[in-house]
Amino acid sequence: MGEGNHLNGGNAARFNFNRVWYVVGGTITVLLAGLVLMQTFRAQPGQAAAEPSGKAAPPKRPDVARVGKEAISYDMVAQECYNRYGKEVLEDLINRMIIQQACEQQGIVVSDEEVTAEISRICKRFNLELDQWYAMLEKERGVTRLQYRQSVIFPMLALKKLAGEQVDITEEELNRAFVRNYGPRVKCKLILLDNVRRARECWDKCVKDPENFEKFAQEYSVDTNSRSLGGAIPPIPRYSGNDAVETAAFKLKDGEVSGLIEVSTGKYAILKCEGRTEQIVKDISEVQDSLYEELMEQKTQQSIAKVFTKLKENTQVDNYLTQTSTGPNRPFTQSGIQQTSGQKSAATPQAAAPGSTRIGNPGATSVKR
Repeated sequence: MGEGNHLNGGNAARFNFNRVWYVVGGTITVLLAGLVLMQTFRAQPGQAAAEPSGKAAPPKRPDVARVGKEAISYDMVAQECYNRYGKEVLEDLINRMIIQQACEQQGIVVSDEEVTAEISRICKRFNLELDQWYAMLEKERGVTRLQYRQSVIFPMLALKKLAGEQVDITEEELNRAFVRNYGPRVKCKLILLDNVRRARECWDKCVKDPENFEKFAQEYSVDTNSRSLGGAIPPIPRYSGNDAVETAAFKLKDGEVSGLIEVSTGKYAILKCEGRTEQIVKDISEVQDSLYEELMEQKTQQSIAKVFTKLKENTQVDNYLTQTSTGPNRPFTQSGIQQTSGQKSAATPQAAAPGSTRIGNPGATSVKR
């Protein structure tokens, strides 16, 4: 692996594919806890070969604090960190080691120069200087430069190389992205329900008295975000992910209430149309480059997610802390480890800038405007 990017016990920076946040998992507290945790691992009895006879034992670590006459030892702090953060820090280290071993097996190297170039590309994309970018990461996410390089950008580049697939974008995909991002949208209010009886009851009231839709949203909706706003939601575009909602929304006229829409099993929606937005960009050629880049990013992240999922499935991991085992081989029964092989692995997060950072797909960066 690239110099300065190899996994080591002294840098337990967070890299968790199972979070909804792409940028750098966690707080400085957890990261520092990881550092202490790794030292604890080294200090555990039985973890290392016995010292040859006659060789002096390592010096005792100094106490880290004193309260009155009572000392707080390094080992006390390490144990506390282990108890609080051990599972998540260990999970992050396992994920990084899975990627590292896969790269070593395939002779893949990610250099420091490649990491620097990728960070520069991201900064340029958002018209930010490198120092501004790092400052935003540290202020809003508590992530240092080194943690960002080693726990976000490096794994993302490694997984891209492991994926090794050529991403192709079709004309149809570009056109859909153009309509989704720049096409007209339906302005609506929404009521979301999770009980069919209450859904029918609410729908009946909305049809009879559409002027009080906001009141019914506050009374019935189970969506806490829109409920407090009387059912107000962002305008609905085409190709946004829920065909049932989109189809119903684009059929509505101003002031009209939709039928009862089953958005998923046991979930129902009622929409009230409040008009449509105007399409500002009408020529795809004006935004084709940015659309192409966006689609490339999305497809790359999908490819990365598949690769990491496969790596997790094919790598034997026996986690003695959580007493679980994943991978192709069932562990020995006497180990006391629970077999969890075959469970669905979480996908990698999508990267990002401060304010909209996701670490699951490493590297898909986006900034809130």
